[in-house]
Amino acid sequence: MHLDQHFSNDDHEALLTSALLTSVFTHSSRYLLLTQRIKTTVQDRKRAQQVDREIAIVVRVILPDDPIEFDPLDEVQGLAETAGAIVLSGLTQKREKPDTATYLGRGKVEELTQLVEFHAADVVIFDNDLSPAQNRNLEVALNVKVLDRSELILDIFATHAQTYESRLAVELAQLEYSLPRLKRMWTHLSRLKMGVGMRGPGEKQLETDRRLVEKRIHDLKVELSKVEQRKERQVASRRGTMTVSLVGYTNAGKSTLMNSLTAADVLAEDKLFATLDTRTRRWALPNWGPILLSDTVGFIRDLPHSLIASFKATLEETRQADLLLHVADASNPKVGDQISSVYEVLMELGVEAKDTLLVLNKVDQVSDVALLDAMLNRYPNAISVSAKTKLGFDNLQSAVSEALSRSFQDVDIELHVGNGKLLAFIAAKGEIISTQYTDDMVKVHCKLPQKYLGQIDPTDTIITPHSPAGWITPEQELENLNPNDFQPSIEPKNSIPLTPEKTDGNET
Repeated sequence: MHLDQHFSNDDHEALLTSALLTSVFTHSSRYLLLTQRIKTTVQDRKRAQQVDREIAIVVRVILPDDPIEFDPLDEVQGLAETAGAIVLSGLTQKREKPDTATYLGRGKVEELTQLVEFHAADVVIFDNDLSPAQNRNLEVALNVKVLDRSELILDIFATHAQTYESRLAVELAQLEYSLPRLKRMWTHLSRLKMGVGMRGPGEKQLETDRRLVEKRIHDLKVELSKVEQRKERQVASRRGTMTVSLVGYTNAGKSTLMNSLTAADVLAEDKLFATLDTRTRRWALPNWGPILLSDTVGFIRDLPHSLIASFKATLEETRQADLLLHVADASNPKVGDQISSVYEVLMELGVEAKDTLLVLNKVDQVSDVALLDAMLNRYPNAISVSAKTKLGFDNLQSAVSEALSRSFQDVDIELHVGNGKLLAFIAAKGEIISTQYTDDMVKVHCKLPQKYLGQIDPTDTIITPHSPAGWITPEQELENLNPNDFQPSIEPKNSIPLTPEKTDGNET
């Protein structure tokens, strides 16, 4: 029986969408598993490993604006190994600008072809972002699969995504990345009938594929919007507690630090992007009390913009936090560039102005003390710690307490003596310094975080900045001034002149 007779119109759409989701990065029909009926739901779909156990060659084109690095292939090799590839060789080239056709120069393409043939490589991974045309031209020239940096990162995220929320976000980012790269990959479906309304006169299969992908992208955005709204409500429900969020470059030790501070059991591994989902735990901060500490997804250089947008719900904890702890790997020679990359992502999230403490982690693994000293000179307010040995934790806890205290306002709140609910709120969220009772009113001198002041109903309370006893405000000083103090003084007739009179030069 012919293959076409097995599928209905609905079957065709389901298979085509599933094929895209499982083969979005293969660019070749030989990777499409026609014998499997893969469900399109995010909950049940099992995505095939893209580069798992494949022999890989890593490539990087170094441009003039790129930072100078001792080993320019170190990070892309780590990413490839995290994805499961076996890296056997690498190639670099310095260029003023990328080649428009193949990104690499013609001579380097020939050299890369020889490396592929010598190692019998299955995939070539670029540490640069390629255009669809460059990707296609390289695959034709090399006769193997070619991935760029964004594809590789998306593949790692897809492998490590565990929760419904993160799997939705990764799938959306994958489809948005693949949409401009769609090609005529499924020629075996060219004769299938699409049904009424699914196919116009002379419509090409590529247009049909693109419409199906756009519909799936729309559905994912609608679902993610619902997830974001639930996440916002969830985070808003924690407004009664101060929150601190861990941010930083991937594999900087954020999860290990969280485990050491909160005795949590968060997954902590020495690999890139081990954590994709936000985890929140209670942290008993000494001399302060319980606060909430959140561990978020790690950042990386040139993180795909579609991925940042898709993970908006996951990064909601970062946007709503009272304080950010920027964790950096002090033992990494490229720690300065990594810190800059994290700040770029924070700017894209719109939280670069949020109060942030820089934490230099893994100081116990620093082999070059001069590097650590240079970082401390560059960032004099940074806190040096070791998440494994808990070195420097006292300084970290003191710095966090001091930073959280900066948000406190020294105010006087006048309210009705019978408003016990508000009095309890002030006592729970701030520090009551003194109280004064007059008739049926009470004046509370307290220190309260700014975000809690905004939650107090102003209709039955009076909130003013606290004035120390004996200190007169500028407004009070104007009220107490005597108008006569401003009258011009009249000089007496027999007063001594302000300037000496001229004489004829004879003095007695």
